[in-house]
Order: sequence, then C-alpha cells, then structure tokens
Amino acid sequence: MNTNYQLQGTPNSPVLIFSNSLGSEMMMWDEVVPYLLPYFQVLRYTTSPRDLDKPCSIGDLGEQVIQLMDELGIESAYYCGLSMGGLIGQWLGIHHPQRFHKIVLSNTGAKIGNDERWNDRIETITKNGIQAIVDDTMERWFTEAFREANPTRVAETKAMFLRSDIKSYSKCCEAIRDADFLEQLHQLSVETLVITGDEDPVTNVEQAQFLVNHIPNATLHVLHARHLASTELPKEYAETLISFFVSPSAPRDVTLNEGARGMFVRRTVLGNEHVDRANAKINDFNADFQDFITRYAWGEIWTRPDLSKHNRSLITMGMLIALNRKAEFKMHVKAALNNGVTVTEIKEVIMHSALYCGLPAANEAFHTAEEVFKEINGTS
Repeated sequence: MNTNYQLQGTPNSPVLIFSNSLGSEMMMWDEVVPYLLPYFQVLRYTTSPRDLDKPCSIGDLGEQVIQLMDELGIESAYYCGLSMGGLIGQWLGIHHPQRFHKIVLSNTGAKIGNDERWNDRIETITKNGIQAIVDDTMERWFTEAFREANPTRVAETKAMFLRSDIKSYSKCCEAIRDADFLEQLHQLSVETLVITGDEDPVTNVEQAQFLVNHIPNATLHVLHARHLASTELPKEYAETLISFFVSPSAPRDVTLNEGARGMFVRRTVLGNEHVDRANAKINDFNADFQDFITRYAWGEIWTRPDLSKHNRSLITMGMLIALNRKAEFKMHVKAALNNGVTVTEIKEVIMHSALYCGLPAANEAFHTAEEVFKEINGTS
C-alpha cells in the first residue's frame, strides 16, 4: 500500500489521525496540528481510491485507514475526519470500533446530498475541469468574513483544490454519493463528538443533530464557521478536539481545566508508571504542590505549541545540569527518551553543558545519564 502520509510528534504520545475533506490535501490541517502536538502523535494522510478503474466506496477509503494503521504498527488511535473524512469516520466506528478511543465527525452527515447532485458534479468536472467548481467551493468552505480577511489562505486553499486529480476526485464523489449511514448509526459504539459550523451550507446543524440523536454516545459542538471549520477557526477547533479527547469521560466541557490537560501530557512524557507512583504519594501536605505541578508545569507550559516536546526536553536537561538537580535530571533523561530524544543528542547536551556549566557538572550528568541507560536496558 502506497499511501502518502505524515506522522509528527513524540513516540510516547497516543496517535491522532486526521482525515481530509473531498478536494483537499494534508495541508488543510496545517493550522490545527501545532496545538495538538503537545498531546498526540499526529498522523495525516492522503485519501486515495485504490483503483481508479473500479468503483470506490467509503468502506474502501476506510480500509485505507486500517491498512495504514497496520503498516505503522498503530493498534488504536483517536480519529478526526471532516466532511468525506467524517463519512469515513462513521464507517470506521461501525466496522472497527476496537481500533479507536474516540472519534470526531466534523462537518459531515449520515448521508450527504443526493445522487443527482453528485452525478452533476462528476459530469461538470469531467467536461469542464476542476476549475469549473472551484469558486463555488470556496464560498461553501469559508464565510464571507474569512474570505475577505484571509485572502492568502483562501488562495492557498484554492490552489490546493485545483491540484485535485479529476479521476480520483470523481471516484470519491461516487463514494460519497453511495454512502448512507442513516440506518446504521446505532451501531457506532465509539464515544463521538460531532462538530459543525452554524453557517455550513453543506452539512448543516440539523444534519449534525441527527448524528448526535442516533449515535449512542455522541455530543454536539457548533462553531461559527462554514464547511472548513478547522481552517476558519484553527485554535478554537483544536481546543474543542483537545477537550474532547483528553477529558476522561462525559460530560465534557470545552474549557477543560489545565489539571486534566496536564495529567494527560505528564503521562505521555514521564510514563504512567512514574506518574502513578507520584500520585500514590500524594497526601494532605503535598497535594496542593502536586496539583500545581500538574496544572502549571504540564498543563500550561508543556502544552504551549511553539516549542516541540523534543526541544523542551533538551532545554530542560541543560537547565537541570546547570542547577545540579540530579534527581530531576535523571527523571528528565527518561522523559527525553520518551519524547524521541536520542542517546546521541543527550550526550551532546551534556558535552555542551561542560562549556557553560563546568566540567564537574557535566561529569555528574554523564554518570547520571549512564545510570538511566543501564536501568532501561536492565543492566547493572
């Protein structure tokens, strides 16, 4: 299977899969991804029919996701699909519920449009090219206010749409045309969040509410946007995803507190075993301090999107060497490995610290790091 994909993030983090709308590429998630990387490995891929000479169904596009997960060794993941990606998400939730922790169905419906609409679109682009529908598509995708305020982003999106292969686009139109989950939603057992835009002319609030009413464990969140809500409101969209995915159980609050966010990130960086040990030692005396660490250090600082967790680990180790905090340094060497930092990179941090922190501090750091490596490798 030759699926074009991009996997970003630190290896100890759970995987979040993004699935595109019709006529879009992985870049449609560009503004959203940085907010998610403190919490997840983000997997984006190009939706593509396997054989352009054969019929294509939403099930075929769903199997593409499962095959990609299998090839990458991903046993289970979080999922967010928009429009066509939302149809794929419904199929995945019905047919492979054990592979997904939670699912977001964004700007989609149980059935989108009718046969006449999709057949007309296929005929139009076959005769006149994809440019024949690009302007109408931009109007459906973005509010007028967004188009006026963000001409560069709209132009980039327009160029992306115009790159669509007509045959592949047509096959996806056929898949959407034939997809109908109206009678199957009760089989979708995965906890689900439905997102739509209050000005979405394609998959409106009424269709989103239908999904919520018929999926057993689903809730609705409405954004002030049109069809490509993730591009119109990336920060708000990302916050909505984080609150849903990170929250341990329903009911959920889109203003999820830093404590829950921090605990989620703390576990991905330090590991469940370490965090469980720390939590077991909480008592009346240190409870407020532990809460402060979780909320402030992990919930506010480590979740900021402009530095990767990989780079934060490098910086943290350097500062702990300078401060001569052996126990904390040891903990963060382990954390750095969880965050994808290599042994070679750890060595270079310590070598660099010898210049600016002094030889004794670097010598101590080398000994401490070696202790960690021996513990991990099971040697003494």
